[in-house]
This record gives sequence, C-alpha cells and structure tokens, in this order.
Amino acid sequence: MAKKVQVQLVRSVIGCPQWMRTVVHTMGLRKLNDKKVFNDNGAIRGMVKKVPHLVSLTEAKE
Repeated sequence: MAKKVQVQLVRSVIGCPQWMRTVVHTMGLRKLNDKKVFNDNGAIRGMVKKVPHLVSLTEAKE
C-alpha cells in the first residue's frame, strides 16, 4: 500500500496572498482545522512546502 500523509490547516489564510490561498484551496482545505489524507507524493509535498506556516503534515494511520 502507498504511504499516506494527513494535512491539516492550522492557520487562517486571511491576509495571505492569493497564490497561497489557491494552494490551500487546491488541497481541499476550506476551514480552519480541516484535515485531508493524501497519498505521499511529490505534488503534495511541494504544496505543503509552499505554505508550511499554514498547514501541518503528519503520517496518517492506516
């Protein structure tokens, strides 16, 4: 099975530039403390790397 990671929105996107809002929205995170589980791949890691101050990344329990 593929490794899974959990991404959680821990800070608000209010006051952030539009491109940061777009990255967070693309990951499916709409509200504060929203959590999504993704397959661990380069695309997700790259998105998290662009907004590390807004999201937290943890390994998901299977």
